[in-house]
Amino acid sequence: MPVTNITKMADEKALSYIEASPQEDASAYGANYGAHREGMTKEEVAEYYSKWGYSGKYEEDLCPERYNGPKYGAEALVEAYPGNRESIHILDIAAGTGFLGEELHKRGFKKVDALDPAEGMLAMARKKNVYGRLLCEFMCEKRLPVENDTYDCTIIAGGMGEGHIPCVALHEMIRITKPGGLVVIVMREEYLDYVKEYKDRLEVLMQELEDAGKWESVSRVIVPNYSFDNNGVIFKYRVC
Repeated sequence: MPVTNITKMADEKALSYIEASPQEDASAYGANYGAHREGMTKEEVAEYYSKWGYSGKYEEDLCPERYNGPKYGAEALVEAYPGNRESIHILDIAAGTGFLGEELHKRGFKKVDALDPAEGMLAMARKKNVYGRLLCEFMCEKRLPVENDTYDCTIIAGGMGEGHIPCVALHEMIRITKPGGLVVIVMREEYLDYVKEYKDRLEVLMQELEDAGKWESVSRVIVPNYSFDNNGVIFKYRVC
């Protein structure tokens, strides 16, 4: 499908949801879609999230009735780590205001660091006292200030989207995850079809990394009501 048609499909879907929804839901969807507009640089995306975080509206707009990515992410780790959760070292990538950190903390995970490029988001996350180290960094092709094999698990819950985390970031996630550790990605399923960065690329790279012996697939699960009534997909890989 041509890029222009993919973009048109995303825009039409957004407009259709907004027109059919109650005002508060429509406003929340519009705010979220504003962070996923085609053509935004990663710096512009980070600035958008910072303002959204400082405004106090982010957590209201993405309340559990509309967004369940963090709960799905936390439950994926509960399934993976049935015991000794306090010792599992986790990096929450695209941590935002700390939704996932809170969910992990409730479930016994106490050794969690946060990474997000938006200062406004991390400022809100810091107040929750559920993270150790907070890294204001982009997750991309750039090497992070993190040593090899640092984490038992790296997880993204909601950080994938137009102008967000690129496919190439998978290499960095593998680098900072210990052999035998997990890389978990929780995202909206439809982004695999119309986000240019991911369409016919993300899962191709995932398979290439598996073929190269970098990691092995543990599971690929579709979940309902991930975000604004859309399905989500949870990828879970074990680093080799």
